[in-house]
Amino acid sequence: MHPNFGKGQRDCRRRKLVDGQKFSTMATRIRLQRRGKKGSAFYHIVIADKRSPRDGRYIERIGTYNPIPNPAEIILDFDRALDWLQKGAQPSETVRSILGFKGVLYKNHLLKGVKKGALSEQEAEAKFQAWMSEKEEKIRSQASSEEQKARDERKKKLEAERKINEERAAELAKMRAEEMEAQVKAAQEEEAAKEKEAAAEEKTEEKKEEPKKEEAAAGAAAGEEKEAEEKEEPKKEEPKKEEAVAGAAAVEKKEEKKEEPKAEEKKEEAGKSEEKAKEEATDKAQEQKTDEVKAEAKKEEEKAEKEEKKEEAKKEE
Repeated sequence: MHPNFGKGQRDCRRRKLVDGQKFSTMATRIRLQRRGKKGSAFYHIVIADKRSPRDGRYIERIGTYNPIPNPAEIILDFDRALDWLQKGAQPSETVRSILGFKGVLYKNHLLKGVKKGALSEQEAEAKFQAWMSEKEEKIRSQASSEEQKARDERKKKLEAERKINEERAAELAKMRAEEMEAQVKAAQEEEAAKEKEAAAEEKTEEKKEEPKKEEAAAGAAAGEEKEAEEKEEPKKEEPKKEEAVAGAAAVEKKEEKKEEPKAEEKKEEAGKSEEKAKEEATDKAQEQKTDEVKAEAKKEEEKAEKEEKKEEAKKEE
């Protein structure tokens, strides 16, 4: 048996017929030719020999296809694609879907019906226009739905961001309020500590002043006692003068004259000591008043500083 026997039958089985076409030995294909860089490719729709490489020589370029945007961008020469289909060019799977989307395959199908006499050219054109209008409406509805979805997603993102911002603002407000409370408490504690210190200082000063007052009172009492003794001495001397001899009266008069200036000197000394005690008491009272005025001035300055800090914190908020 000859080695080539039955080879033609096997080749016919392997070949596929498209749209009821008869077998054709034409090796022309409508396919995509890659262009663009890595990660952002786009394609040319070309008529090329089946045996040529994918990105090699081609017969004619009839359009472009960019799958990156949504929806994809398709630019196609409708008449040339239809002409090549009628000549028998075989589209690849991707190009077949593109031609179906653009209506080239449907137009080719209607023209075949016209050739067979099933339809007239006017009926075929009317059907094609009706199909195209429906297709455009579907595309518009899809585009509008996609735009609406994008808007809804943007709204959701914005709402989520607003919620996050509100939560952050609330947390910051709480932190600031806590800081302000801590500052107010610290200021109050400082004021209380200062008041305690001032009270303790006043107590210590009073304790220091008490012995001085006691000494002044003791000095005044001693002076009074001396004055009383001096007053009693002449009373005791009167009976002695009556009993004494007339000659001694002159001597006693001389002694009395000597004692009188001494008593006056003692009285002057007691009066001076009392005046000194009074002056010291007035000086201490004035010092206490000046200290109280200074303490009140300090408190007022601290209150003014606190109010200024509060106003600055409010302005910063």
